[in-house]
Amino acid sequence: MNKNFVSDSKESTRMFKSGLLESVSKVHFSVPLIIYIPVIGYFLWNAVSTSGFSILNFSLSFGSGLLFWTATEYSLHRYVFHYVPKAKWGQRLHFIFHGVHHDYPNDRLRLVMPPSVSIPLAIGFYFLFKLVLPTDWLPSFFAAFMIGYLIYDMFHYAFHHSSIKNPWLKKMKQHHMRHHYNEPDKGYGVSSVLWDKILDSDFKK
Repeated sequence: MNKNFVSDSKESTRMFKSGLLESVSKVHFSVPLIIYIPVIGYFLWNAVSTSGFSILNFSLSFGSGLLFWTATEYSLHRYVFHYVPKAKWGQRLHFIFHGVHHDYPNDRLRLVMPPSVSIPLAIGFYFLFKLVLPTDWLPSFFAAFMIGYLIYDMFHYAFHHSSIKNPWLKKMKQHHMRHHYNEPDKGYGVSSVLWDKILDSDFKK
């Protein structure tokens, strides 16, 4: 990713002339929690209240949903957000989706995914999962997937705006900061380094 500069400002740079577009590109970090915790609760309730509930199926589907989230997070970050087209319109699109975050990594209103993006993605993933998963797997798988998304968003915000003392989280923060400030073509995992290790994009010691 080409990087012209990095601003330490916590304030938001304007991206759109349109006031409406500008407003939907920003979000307080608490908004995803407010939107998706009830959604997760609903699907978890559906998962455990069905007549065919099985602890084994729940555990397998829930674990698979979390794992699939880590793969989704990694793939979107590496292959979508870090893809820079040659066309000017493509470069502008790249800046809107991710380039702005690398130029303004401490922008407090662009550290979690805005609902204008996350809601259509969540709906799309839900119907994809509905198409391919067994019926008894769907609620717990989707709930776990959305939990993974919330963990990602909250970790991401904390890594940029919190003083972290927990040794494991501190190591994860260092991993993400190294991606931002030293090697943007490595370290694509935010909530997990699993796929960086599997796909050889982890930092060299």
